[in-house]
Amino acid sequence: MPRTPFVDLGYGRDRTRIPILYEDTAVLAIDKPAGWLLVPFSWQRTQRNLQAAISSSIAGAEFWARSRGLKFLRYVHRLDGETTGVLLFGKSIGAVETLGDLFESRRMQKTYLVVVCGTPRQSSWTCQAKLSPDPQQNGKMRVDPRGGKDAETRFRLLESVGDRALIEAIPLTGRTHQIRIHLRESRHPVVGDSLYGQTDPDSGAGLRRRFPLGLRAMRLAYADPYRGRPVDIQAPADRFLRAFGFAPKPRLRA
Repeated sequence: MPRTPFVDLGYGRDRTRIPILYEDTAVLAIDKPAGWLLVPFSWQRTQRNLQAAISSSIAGAEFWARSRGLKFLRYVHRLDGETTGVLLFGKSIGAVETLGDLFESRRMQKTYLVVVCGTPRQSSWTCQAKLSPDPQQNGKMRVDPRGGKDAETRFRLLESVGDRALIEAIPLTGRTHQIRIHLRESRHPVVGDSLYGQTDPDSGAGLRRRFPLGLRAMRLAYADPYRGRPVDIQAPADRFLRAFGFAPKPRLRA
């Protein structure tokens, strides 16, 4: 039975087709669109609960899932609601736990493209500001030098256009909102980040509707824990870059 190259969610005008970037016997990676949340299955305060939508689609034996013989699919890591790009799912509890361990043990290489306000003076730098939950606002993080958890992100300036710059970000840890806060601490908040930076008046125009936040998960690279071979999953960059006025296909660090 031929397989669709996408995850098919919803019907009619509400239909969402999410491109599949990579698949093997243990995992499936999608190009997550903006606006879908990774929250508990039972969390009903949004119609954009990605895990709930995928699980319901599998339970309903929709063709994209039936053609793969899928009975289970659960996210291994998280992306913020407005962040787009590579999102990895496990096809079994064992795969979720095994691949999750790669993230926890820093054996999963993650690369992001980020559009920021202003142009950094440095061509590359590292931020190690410790982070903890903000007691003043649920769901928000803060820099906390004394009580925070270690967090480290490496940044590299790729290009600048007008009052914006394109940054490559490699987080070595996986704290909530880490890249966004570390860039704010570097005085270059992410374009469209109303939580840690500023709103963006261009976000309702054209391609920007697809990319309301200038943060895209571009790459996951790891050694397959089952077969030992290298896996390198990359998301397309062209539309994201054009949405913010940049030329396509910057060179990512190998």
